[in-house]
Amino acid sequence: MNANLIRRSAAHLFNALEYFQSTEERMAATGMAGSGLAASKMRLTLVVVALAGLATGLAGLALGASWPGLVFAAATLPVLAALIVEIITSLRRGDVGLDIVAALSMSAALGFGEPLAGNVVALMYAGGQLLESYAEGRARREMTALLGRVARTAMRIEPGGLREVDVGSIAPGDRLLIRKGEVVPVDGALATGGGSFDQSALTGESLPVSKAAGDEVLSGVANAGEAVEIISSRPAAESTYANIVRLVEQAASSRAPAIRIADRFAIWFLFLTLVIAGAAWWASADPIRALAVLVVATPCPLILALPVAIVSGMSRAARSGILIKHGGALETLGRVRTVILDKTGTLTLGLARVVAIRTREGIDPDELLRLAASLDQASNHVIAEALVAEAHARGLALIPPDAVSEMAGAGVTGTVDGHDVVVGGRAYVHALSEDGASELDEAIPPGSAVVAVAIDGRLAGLILLADGIRPEAPDMIRGLRAAGIRRVVLASGDAAEIATGVGHALGLDAARGGMSPSDKLELVHEEERAAPTVMVGDGVNDAPAMARASVGVAMGARGAAASSQSADVVLLVDRIDRLALALVIAARTRRIALESVLVGLGLSIAAMIAAAFGLLPPVAGALLQEAIDVAVILNALRALR
Repeated sequence: MNANLIRRSAAHLFNALEYFQSTEERMAATGMAGSGLAASKMRLTLVVVALAGLATGLAGLALGASWPGLVFAAATLPVLAALIVEIITSLRRGDVGLDIVAALSMSAALGFGEPLAGNVVALMYAGGQLLESYAEGRARREMTALLGRVARTAMRIEPGGLREVDVGSIAPGDRLLIRKGEVVPVDGALATGGGSFDQSALTGESLPVSKAAGDEVLSGVANAGEAVEIISSRPAAESTYANIVRLVEQAASSRAPAIRIADRFAIWFLFLTLVIAGAAWWASADPIRALAVLVVATPCPLILALPVAIVSGMSRAARSGILIKHGGALETLGRVRTVILDKTGTLTLGLARVVAIRTREGIDPDELLRLAASLDQASNHVIAEALVAEAHARGLALIPPDAVSEMAGAGVTGTVDGHDVVVGGRAYVHALSEDGASELDEAIPPGSAVVAVAIDGRLAGLILLADGIRPEAPDMIRGLRAAGIRRVVLASGDAAEIATGVGHALGLDAARGGMSPSDKLELVHEEERAAPTVMVGDGVNDAPAMARASVGVAMGARGAAASSQSADVVLLVDRIDRLALALVIAARTRRIALESVLVGLGLSIAAMIAAAFGLLPPVAGALLQEAIDVAVILNALRALR
């Protein structure tokens, strides 16, 4: 019978080793690379050592041997040694962690002659740490999945046919074939026809998005329809997805997140544990009761559940196109009550668009636009590009201009369809036409760019352009209010009347214009005095204010590098409505983390009191605490949903 028992124990141990080996493989598959994977391997090794010692010692007890105590102690010591090294490292950083309780419980078990309890605690602690690693790997899957979608090659259309090339050799203007299911390697425009694209990796949208000829297609999206052709607009290294990958790698390589919620609880919980353990020993004169209290407190929901909840929230955000660089930013984001928004490129599109066409009597607005856009095809000015884009959007047939002459920054003259056409600023066009100031110049909306057009020597009309408010901006403001934001402020470098107009249109609490980077920095400092504040921007001029705010949020991976580097949060897609979603995710994650901590600590304290009264022996206490830890970890994983 004893031989059978030994064989069964050996079989169970072999199965356990096999299971943990498969666990290691699964952890590697979830993207836990580098130091994270090394730490997981070490934790796996400690679990195997503790489990092997426990199985061997229990088999020895069944055989009536005298050596199981030595085996239990030998299996406990490696876990204790690794824990002491970790504690020393933390103390050197100035961090007082709850790992001290685990070290005390294992040391007390060995010192008080309870090696079995020490082995059980070692196994429970190492197992809890391994479970945390696995849960974090599961939670990071969406973040690390971004790195696996980088296209390495592309099919370039050349005069001699198709040729597969490295994405690094693609230049702006190259024509590429994107087959069904392939990931778009560089930013570009759809060449002809229409297409359907899966943008879920960037935006989290579950349904494919349809695009028409001329529409922008971002790198990193997958072709969900038939093969299409795109014309690249940027090199691969400057494309949207390359910037996203760099940001993700930067976030992944940064130091471990400082879980500040844990900092607020750790010291007093450690103190309470020692007080209850000391009181139990003093009142009963039984050191085993003190040991039982320490065992019940090890490991702790603060050690296990909080990192899992925070990383789960970061992963949930990444799935929706929101990169949160560290856990502290997520926690703070869940507490903010004031949002400061830049205007250009944040609340507005950052692009000039035609908003009105004023013409003299008898002149068709579309014909005026057709002639002006045909002439502007010869110019590379941003306003000229906006006129050409508007003409294409209206389906107007443009023709090549003749005898073109351009005065940089002023305007263009030339012949279009037999007409002498002048397009440019009002002063330039008025100087080259018979008409001076006209009624068309009256009541120009603040912030509008005005393009004058003269046809055959006579002022024919004005084209008004403006940087339009993003269509999703009103919904975003409502989302901010619903997420608990009490104050929304616009900070813009544009004229005060322009900022006021945008603020009034969106129902903001305040709008300030004519602001320099230092003015925005002072505004953030002012708002920070009242409540935690988020600063949202997309340009270099926003970077100082974003760095000063409680949380800095950068608009889009294509924004200025300085703003993305200064920001704690980067909206990976050019969608301002993701800001409200980020706040909702952060608030929910913080709530789940606090639930895990408070419920877990409450159960732990109740178990500690039971152990102090002798109702819970050390081994049973370790098993009960492990059940509590598993429960709070599973609750923390709810932040993934």
